[in-house]
Amino acid sequence: MTLDHLRILLVEDDELFRLGLQVRLQQERQIASLVEASDGETAIDLAKQQPFDLVLLDIGLPGLGGLETCRQLKLNHPSLPILALTSRNERSLVSRLVTAGAQGYCLKGVAAETLILAMRSVVAGASWWDANATAEIHNIFQNQSSELTSEDTSGARANLLTRREKEILLLISEHKTNQEIANLLYISAGTVRVHIHAILHKFGVSDRKQAIAYAIQNDYL
Repeated sequence: MTLDHLRILLVEDDELFRLGLQVRLQQERQIASLVEASDGETAIDLAKQQPFDLVLLDIGLPGLGGLETCRQLKLNHPSLPILALTSRNERSLVSRLVTAGAQGYCLKGVAAETLILAMRSVVAGASWWDANATAEIHNIFQNQSSELTSEDTSGARANLLTRREKEILLLISEHKTNQEIANLLYISAGTVRVHIHAILHKFGVSDRKQAIAYAIQNDYL
């Protein structure tokens, strides 16, 4: 999937980083608009005033903070994809991001091509977590993280899969082929393969049968 005519909200308080990211994103011809905010309160107001297709959200915001901004944006706009930007690679942060409703995160300083790929994945309805984040998400489900309450665990489980991934998982359990799923959801078979790959990666399994078994064991189906 391409970034056709995307309207992006960039929420970042570091002016130099924001300017650098702005310059890079403006090189993507498919991006229709890039609106900037330096704090969470402004971002929430902007999202109420105009529609966006993607939010790039700095977690280290002053004031309201990145996590609370993420929660409020998802509360007001449940289908709005949010890709978090952070300079911290902390295990506890991953669980909080999942619970807050983020579709993924990128460390600041990643290659521009990686960020663009992450954006495309999130906009397509998939998510973007690196290997360390995926391992931490599995720890949440196995109750290995002493920092989380049962409410945190429930919220993280609910947000591991995107809405589209949940739809595809259900169709996989009905033994639909990739092409049948594509026809039912009005997307391409290639996009279906991307989503299935994301589901397998998140579940830590290698094929459809294992994914169905994992989903049943962990109350996804």
